[in-house]
Amino acid sequence: MRRFEFVVDRGHAHAVNEVFADLRRLRVMAIAAAIIAATATAYLIWLNHPWAYLLAVAFALGAVTALWVGLWAPRGSTIDKLYADGELVPAVISEMHPSGAVLLALVDVSKPEATDPHYALVIRKVRDLPGHEKRVGERVPSVAVRTERAPRQVGERWQSVNAMPIAWGTRDDTIIERARATISEAEWRLLTDNLGLADKLRRTSAKRLLLDPHQLPDDLGA
Repeated sequence: MRRFEFVVDRGHAHAVNEVFADLRRLRVMAIAAAIIAATATAYLIWLNHPWAYLLAVAFALGAVTALWVGLWAPRGSTIDKLYADGELVPAVISEMHPSGAVLLALVDVSKPEATDPHYALVIRKVRDLPGHEKRVGERVPSVAVRTERAPRQVGERWQSVNAMPIAWGTRDDTIIERARATISEAEWRLLTDNLGLADKLRRTSAKRLLLDPHQLPDDLGA
């Protein structure tokens, strides 16, 4: 795994880092959902009907899952840790809009126990990219943020993978440039050659597209 070390500007990151804001929002929504599901469970049990008990079991399972997401999934996800643990990945601006931009990134979505890497193109909308030119094709070095949203892990691929720009963790242009230079030209070229797929990805629920290993640069092969 290719990591990139730098000192995170915490003040800057707290102000602009959208991934960390998304994790906080997820936690609040999950805890609220757990409370609602638990309340519904208690009400159904109070009704004391056979059909109500069946629904109560379903709501109880939902409450447990939501509580896990709210309390366990974001645990330890500090800004410093997200950058330190994340793999350095390439991302490019694929679209520009008045409200922000769309990033197209190349990420390995396989879990550590997987026998082979599984590279995919993933997209994410961003509101701002300090330290970068607002133009299609701009190279945005990022780190991969991989998360599970269920208590039990299934399969060899992460359920959720996002790209978190290095620029959301520092104001220093030299750090961004050093990260950009660490990524191979072949990886940047692969993204540039596939910019046309971003619109297709945006219309999918998964927001990612697994790549054929034969499409990958030699240094990314299994």
